[in-house]
Amino acid sequence: MTKKKIVVLTGAGMSAESGLKTFRDANGLWEGHDVMEVASPQGFAKNPELVLEFYNQRRRQLLEVSPNTGHQALVTLEEHFDVSIVTQNVDNLHEQAGSSNVIHLHGELFKVRSIANENHVLDWKKDLVLGDLDENGHQLRPHIVWFGEMVPMLETAAYITQQADILIIIGTSMQVYPAASLINYAPQETPIYFVDPRPNISASGYKNLVIISTTATEGVPTLVAQLSRN
Repeated sequence: MTKKKIVVLTGAGMSAESGLKTFRDANGLWEGHDVMEVASPQGFAKNPELVLEFYNQRRRQLLEVSPNTGHQALVTLEEHFDVSIVTQNVDNLHEQAGSSNVIHLHGELFKVRSIANENHVLDWKKDLVLGDLDENGHQLRPHIVWFGEMVPMLETAAYITQQADILIIIGTSMQVYPAASLINYAPQETPIYFVDPRPNISASGYKNLVIISTTATEGVPTLVAQLSRN
């Protein structure tokens, strides 16, 4: 018997409960920096040391945290369903927890790539500094999708979302495009579960939307247990 397909879309709220900062504060700054200073090609060209150190701090922080019960609950879903996770997060907490099919829309903190060849990607857990080069002498940069850059995995994510028998959205405002558009790729009759303590979505816009107004660590294990019983 073929397993039902569950597609899970996750955002910053998924990782916040593991102790990872969500980068952006109320006034739009990232750790006190204008976002274009630390997350754009222009910012990197202007002050590469600042950009590299910004991501070094993120990488160091990721080394100190662990998956939470929300991440772990999603792993158990794989016992009953065909599960794909599409995440806006650049951490690897889904993989650390044991999820086997994770697509990163915005890149990965524990990877770097050549500025001359975006397909030349290396695993990287230490600090990245000016002078860290690929074998052809080109500087390495964070493997992160910056503002103004293409989102290479978006087409794959849209295709996967089209296959969803069930769609689960966790810890994302659904306000950041193009990731926010993925909900519209789910088939019209697909049940949608939205887990977020401050859900910024209206049930009236979707036929089968269930809003679960709580945190990932509370809402996801409960939802997973419910789906696994059905």
